[in-house]
Amino acid sequence: MKLITVLAIAGLLVFGTATYAHHSIGAAYDGTKDLKIEGKLVQFNFRNPHSFVTVDTVSKDGKTERWVVEWGGATSLGGQGVTRTTLQIGDEVVITGNPSRTAGLSRLKRNTLHRKSDGFGWATRPGEVVD
Repeated sequence: MKLITVLAIAGLLVFGTATYAHHSIGAAYDGTKDLKIEGKLVQFNFRNPHSFVTVDTVSKDGKTERWVVEWGGATSLGGQGVTRTTLQIGDEVVITGNPSRTAGLSRLKRNTLHRKSDGFGWATRPGEVVD
């Protein structure tokens, strides 16, 4: 009886934390607006529940701006052919997405991603889901 209780508590802690940590895309990003950024990839976090790319762009006034772009999870992306080595630091990318609902926060929910050097594109071919 004691083992079952311990396992039940452990399960609640693990699954309760994962549920609490996940957020609503619609609450975080404005799906009625699209934004396009171009810049150099500085980080690619290939993980679950969401992967992130970080891109440095240059604003109209010549200042560097760092954008964090939320993408699908590693499991789902892996099933669509994206791996942790698909994108490399220094890649020049063009990304479209929905901006953060928080004013002044340089974050996007990725809709499309295009690498300039070789034409790699994501969410531009059948089977690539924009979530």
